[in-house]
Amino acid sequence: MPALTRSNPLPRPDGVRLAMITAVVGTIFIAAGAFWLSFTSLSDLARRSGLDPAQSWVWPLIVDGIIVVATVAAVALARSRVAWYPWMLLITGASISVAANAIHAIVADTTEVPLLLAASVSAVPPLVLLAITHLTSVLMRHDPTRAAAPASAKQPAQVPITPAPPDLELTPAAPNRSDASSLRALGWSNSAIARHLGVHPSTVGRWFRDRVVTPAMQTSTVREGTTDG
Repeated sequence: MPALTRSNPLPRPDGVRLAMITAVVGTIFIAAGAFWLSFTSLSDLARRSGLDPAQSWVWPLIVDGIIVVATVAAVALARSRVAWYPWMLLITGASISVAANAIHAIVADTTEVPLLLAASVSAVPPLVLLAITHLTSVLMRHDPTRAAAPASAKQPAQVPITPAPPDLELTPAAPNRSDASSLRALGWSNSAIARHLGVHPSTVGRWFRDRVVTPAMQTSTVREGTTDG
């Protein structure tokens, strides 16, 4: 039996590999810079909204942190029926982060923050706690083995089951007219013959009628031939 060999993937060209490395490194630097700028703006907005300066740095971690967690959860639940929930958290978290950064640019030159804005900033942490707790429960209840199979997955072929041939020794032989004739010669009645052979009495009677009619037809044919001769 020939040994099974696993084909090695084709090596990537040096240009493609360099582009991938550049994209990964660039993504890391851009993400770090964006997080730092957002962190600075959101922490200042939280401080202006009435949070203690020693705690204001936690607020941007809550807002931007839910974006990261929701992104990872969306990938983990990609083919699940509850995949909509992490996507909803991702869109909501990104919207809050963008809106908060824009609002910070507006109120940066003022010393007072509207009460509605301060109330909204204070309401974000408990809402995020509720949403992230439910997301954790969704991830814990998710079973990867029950994920929907791809549409291109092939169904296993069904092998037709051929019934086994009947046992010839156990199969009773079909009743024939010769058996009926033998029993009739012994003096059996049509009903007794029918019960013995497992057929209807009318069937036995038809067999004997056919035997009577056939010789009569043969005798008539012989007579006609003799007359013609």
